[in-house]
Order: sequence, then structure tokens, then C-alpha cells
Amino acid sequence: MGQALGPLAVLCLLAGTAWGQPEPVRVSGSVAEARTRLPVPGATVQVQRTRRGVVTSTTGEFSIDALPTDTVLFRALGFKTQRLPLGGTGLTQLVVRIQLVRDSVRLGNVQVVSDRPDRAIINRALRNIKRPAPPVVSGAKRPPKPKPLFAVDSTAPKAPIPTIASPVSFIYDQLSREGKQRRKMEEIEAEQKAAKVRKARAEYNKAFRDNRGYEP
Repeated sequence: MGQALGPLAVLCLLAGTAWGQPEPVRVSGSVAEARTRLPVPGATVQVQRTRRGVVTSTTGEFSIDALPTDTVLFRALGFKTQRLPLGGTGLTQLVVRIQLVRDSVRLGNVQVVSDRPDRAIINRALRNIKRPAPPVVSGAKRPPKPKPLFAVDSTAPKAPIPTIASPVSFIYDQLSREGKQRRKMEEIEAEQKAAKVRKARAEYNKAFRDNRGYEP
């Protein structure tokens, strides 16, 4: 009798366990932004306190299995976390539309510390600076300067010689500064020549005075 009841007890225990476990709920739908109603692709849909989770598609749609007693979390970067408690629902399929609200991040006290940049960073930045391209030098040469058709005399004309026949030049030579300087130089040269003549005559006379003759 005891041997016959053993398998029957095991079957009743397994049936009780199957009857006591709730059926999973298929939660599906879409995730969009609350203000613009645009889909949020890449949002994370996860069953709380489990490792089960999916990511929304490019159109914001998702589908995940959870127990009626679970809570589904919806997260996205830049949005506040949205919770969906199933609350022991008896449905086997649930379609929802989740709207995420933008999360405004407030910064605390920001402290700016001034410091001298590293020399290696400066050198790296200088090497990365784009240098201007060298100018393109064309191979065309400039044509040579045109040659004059006739010979050009580059020497200045000589000053006219003042004579009685040309009274204008004679007056200019007598009254101009250049004429006075020229006459002064002529007087100095004449004085030097006269001094040389006097010296030579003195040497000549001295030689005969000493009765030794003149030896040039």
C-alpha cells in the first residue's frame, strides 16, 4: 500500500507546484518622448531585480516576458527612469505606451583650477597645426627688357667753357659758387708751382755760391 502511494504523492506534489506558479505576462509596446512623442531607440527595458532585459528598436518598440508580480523599468540616457508595476495582473499579454520625461541635470559647485599647460601638449599642438601650402611657382619667365632702337649716351654733357664770345657762360663763371671755387683752386695750384720754381732757383744759386757747380 505504501509503495503504491509513493508515486501518486510525487505526482500530486508536481501538480501543486505547477498550479501554484503564475503564468508569465508578455509585456510589449513602445517607448517615446513625453514632449515630442518621438520614439526613443536604444532605451533599456528591464525586469526589476532580475537580469532579464531588452533594448528598444529604432522605432522604440519592445517585447519582454515578466511575472505578474514584477516591475518593469524603462531607462534611457537623458530621461528619468519610468517604472511599470504589473500588480499581479491575470492577463497573459499587456500592451503599453511608455512616455519618458527629460531629466534636467543640475551641476553643483564647479571649481576652475588654473594651471600651466604641459610643454609636451604645447609641442604636440604646434605639430598638428596645418602649415600653409607653399605658393605655386609658375615656370613662365618674364620677358627681357626691351632694348632701345638708338644708342643712349649716359654721360652728362660737359659744361661750356666761359669765353668772351659766350657772355652768359662768362657771367655765370664769374658769379657762381662753382666758378669761385674753381678760381680758388687755380690760385692754389699756381702758388704751389711758383713755390717749386723758387725752391729750384734757390738750390741752383746756392750751388754756385758754394763754388761746387750745379748737379741736377
